[in-house]
Amino acid sequence: EPVARAMAAGAVTHSRAQVAVAVTGIAGPTGGSADKPVGTVWFGWNVNGTLTTATRRFDGDRAAVRQQTLHWACERLNALLHASA
Repeated sequence: EPVARAMAAGAVTHSRAQVAVAVTGIAGPTGGSADKPVGTVWFGWNVNGTLTTATRRFDGDRAAVRQQTLHWACERLNALLHASA
């Protein structure tokens, strides 16, 4: 979570962007642990200066985890953009 938060904050701080999305995690097939199993993904969104983070766990192989990550990151970004309008 701290990494996703820092990435989203840094993307806006070091650019002219008003919106940033950051993801980091363990897509697999290896690298997981009992505390952080494969499929665990941390998200960070920075929308107009408001930082939001979340953690999700997705099932499937590496490609499935990445696809679900992209889908959920975009869905949440859409919701956050509408909420800030």
